[in-house]
Amino acid sequence: MSRPSTPHSRWPTGTTRARRVADAGRPVRIFTAERIIALDGTEPEAFAVRDGWITATGTLALLEQQHPDAEQIRLHGALVVPGFNDAHCHVSQAALARARLDLTDVDDADDLRRAVTDRVSTLPDGAWVIGHALNDRRLTADVVNRAFLDSISRDRPILLIQYSFHRAVANSAALELMGYGTAADAPAGGELLTDPDGRLNGWMFERAWLDQWLPGTGKGTLVDATDLSAQTAALAEVNAELHAVGITSYCDAIVTPVEERLYRAALDAGTLTPRVNMLLWHSYFDPASPPISPADTRLQFAGVKMMLDGALGGGTCLCRQPYPGESDSPNGLQVLGDEQFTQQLRKVHDAGLRAAVHANGDLAISKVLDAIESLTPDPPDAAAGRINHRIEHCSIVDAGIIDRIKRAGVTPVPFGAFIHFYGHQITEYYGEERAQLTCAHRSMLDAGIAVAGSSDYPIVPIDPLLALQSMVTRESADGLVVGPGQQLDVLDALGVYTHGSAAATGEAHLKGRLTPGQLADFVVLDRDITVIDSSDIHRTTVRSTWVGGECVWSAP
Repeated sequence: MSRPSTPHSRWPTGTTRARRVADAGRPVRIFTAERIIALDGTEPEAFAVRDGWITATGTLALLEQQHPDAEQIRLHGALVVPGFNDAHCHVSQAALARARLDLTDVDDADDLRRAVTDRVSTLPDGAWVIGHALNDRRLTADVVNRAFLDSISRDRPILLIQYSFHRAVANSAALELMGYGTAADAPAGGELLTDPDGRLNGWMFERAWLDQWLPGTGKGTLVDATDLSAQTAALAEVNAELHAVGITSYCDAIVTPVEERLYRAALDAGTLTPRVNMLLWHSYFDPASPPISPADTRLQFAGVKMMLDGALGGGTCLCRQPYPGESDSPNGLQVLGDEQFTQQLRKVHDAGLRAAVHANGDLAISKVLDAIESLTPDPPDAAAGRINHRIEHCSIVDAGIIDRIKRAGVTPVPFGAFIHFYGHQITEYYGEERAQLTCAHRSMLDAGIAVAGSSDYPIVPIDPLLALQSMVTRESADGLVVGPGQQLDVLDALGVYTHGSAAATGEAHLKGRLTPGQLADFVVLDRDITVIDSSDIHRTTVRSTWVGGECVWSAP
């Protein structure tokens, strides 16, 4: 990469004259490091930061000449890159789980019994027992069921949410309160599973539990009341863990008034250290009263979240061809009906907002594109030009789908590390041919599409370095290479997890590159991941993480 001989310099786009005058007196910091990759094709020796924004990049000598009184900070590490941005995760759910009943580390039926029993004893009469991140495969599904939960309590409603967030299991009291007596009671887009004798076994897929967990404004919810201070403390704890792996921004992919209250409380308290975008769950969207973002780059609404099909790793995504999945349907589940989905998408679009639609299977993705292609190209209330609607996960594609994504101006948000975690499972469910074009980062980038990076945390670890390795090697944890034609080079993978994710929220002009006019969000790595063996990328550690030119985490 070339080093510019003269610095670039300009003020952030949209900065007012009054702001420029006020900032003229603020101290400037000059950052230097062993190697800086700006991801704009340059490798500046240094960059200058004022009031959280990068104002200039170039050689140290020239920046010193421009700012003789500036504080100089040497960043100790082998490589500095823009901060990692996870475009689809569920950080608020991870935090709320810690304030409720977190089952992440439970891997034994006796431990599960103890954890649920202890939670029952701490709650007032009538309160729901809500458990998060249950890994039933670790315990085996026929151990965790309605009968198991009834043996803990038949009177207190118990709902345990499986880690994928696509299914949950309930006891008899909960099923009764939800109005479920037989499998025929399941809503469209959901399933209630049964024992061989036809009795509900407690397991619920998709809308069978989601409609009551996320019912919408003015409707009763199953969410238990948890102290807000406990929630904000848990959020701060989770965010610190994210900073430790280099995360400076993320997009929370399901936000209701409960999660919004949590984020706003953290912002008001000054404890919201990363930059957060929120996707409002569609049942809470009101075209007459669209969500309003705070006047702060730390917290913004990015759009409205919808869900069209099931899970890639869970074997319930909607595909054109049958496959041996986990649902009773031969080709997966459709969560929203075509007409309902299209109507809701049109309302979001006509309000000038971004729609972010969960669609994993090729049939589901095609249905999303059908609906987007039917929209008027320029909604009257759009703030600035064409809206880039998003397809969350966008997992199983083909050349025709990729071409349609390009023409529609859609931003795909594929999983970063799912090949690492689920490579064998994806191949077994969908077959080798479909697996070749699952999470097709290479084909999308080659088509000129801005592609975002995401983890779907806490379903899998959020670690961006592991995701980068997965995108570069396409190798599963047990050594299976899935779709080698989709392998990326390291710089392209870095771009996906930085400016690609910023594009997904309409913020590519604000962050994702270390260039003048962008926010000074960056991460310092202990090794140069562009020159090491690609199978060792995940062993790289973060030395420090910076948001707005301020250190939010450093290695002990």
